[in-house]
Amino acid sequence: MHTSTSIRGALILAGVVTAAAAVAAHHSTTAEFDVTHRMTVSGTLKKVDWVNPHIVVFIDAKGEGAAAGTVAWKFESNPPAWFRRVGVSRADFSKAIGQTITVEGNRAKDGSQYGYLLKITYADGNSLELVPPQAANNR
Repeated sequence: MHTSTSIRGALILAGVVTAAAAVAAHHSTTAEFDVTHRMTVSGTLKKVDWVNPHIVVFIDAKGEGAAAGTVAWKFESNPPAWFRRVGVSRADFSKAIGQTITVEGNRAKDGSQYGYLLKITYADGNSLELVPPQAANNR
């Protein structure tokens, strides 16, 4: 019995640690991004990670001033389930890889080339505007 109690305790501990890691990975948009200012970046869509808890879009943009050359940007967005609910699939993003896109979003508070994607405009002029999860919950 002592062995089964130890195994059960270890399984419970593993479950608690896993749950804590999942909660830590899912952060508040307002904690990490400056939601009071909207910025725009145009560049080449390089890659899209269609993963939970948020999709991630990678863009190579032209740098300005001291950052002349190519600047790699990373934008996270709503979860894949949200995109599916509004009729947008992974293929809708994938077909734009290699094309010039414009992204509007909120930049990370640390000033890095990282942001929260709020609107994406494709080369053909079509666009998709997103609602951050916190804003959707406040409706």
